[in-house]
Amino acid sequence: MAGYGTDEAAQSYWTAAGYVVPDGTSAEKITAARRRGSLVIDRYEPRFTGKRNGGYAQERAWPRTGATTYYGEAIPSDAVPLAIENASYEAAFLELTNPGSLSPVVTGSSIVKREKVGQLEVEYATSSLTSVDDLVALATPVVTIIEGLLWPFLCPIVPGILCV
Repeated sequence: MAGYGTDEAAQSYWTAAGYVVPDGTSAEKITAARRRGSLVIDRYEPRFTGKRNGGYAQERAWPRTGATTYYGEAIPSDAVPLAIENASYEAAFLELTNPGSLSPVVTGSSIVKREKVGQLEVEYATSSLTSVDDLVALATPVVTIIEGLLWPFLCPIVPGILCV
């Protein structure tokens, strides 16, 4: 599976959203961008309800068995919700126009604190966060339109009370 949806549906979505695919973009580039966009959506899998229909061998996080919306509505086990596809199209367009932008490479040992080029010198704010997970979280872009499309399919966060 190249990704959620189809190249044609992605292009229709982009047109309806007012996005302009750069001239000369090949079908192969669109398919590759859709694949990368789908991988971005699959990063949310730990927060989706249910489990993959095909188990660990299934290429994508959807379709899912036992999946429900935030409000408890059952999602058919053979369905990929339209909002999931649309979120992947949003991610795919970002990847098409700026490849790799949604998957930054983070190297904790090479963080620049101060940089000088000619007479211009810049010192960046530093963080007390040192774990790799913290650095990845800081470097990972948050695309609000994607978050907005996905939230109905994410597990609700219920506050808990610990008793000892």
